[in-house]
Amino acid sequence: QVQLVESGGGLVQPGGSLRLSCVASESIFSLGWYRQAPGKQRELVATIRTSGTSNYADSVKGRFTISRDNAKNTVYLQMNSLKPEDTAVYYCYGRRVITEYWGQGTQVTVSS
Repeated sequence: QVQLVESGGGLVQPGGSLRLSCVASESIFSLGWYRQAPGKQRELVATIRTSGTSNYADSVKGRFTISRDNAKNTVYLQMNSLKPEDTAVYYCYGRRVITEYWGQGTQVTVSS
């Protein structure tokens, strides 16, 4: 069972930045981030493969950057120009073949 442990959430003002990290207990092909705001469905933020190929939701393109360190089994999400609508619980996501794994989530709140 792959375990994913997130860190780096918190409270930030609009226009500010945060960096999320997620460490996987094993090497895993696809890593990424989803988020869920109150009263809304969980949605994709960004994913990245071992090769470095990445995918972003339109709402975060140009503001968020996903990266990974394969040697450390770690994925990062650099979030810049944060908006109040980015407020959500951010979940680390991993996929190996057809099996999906989820972290426990970390709260990101964007507010003045």
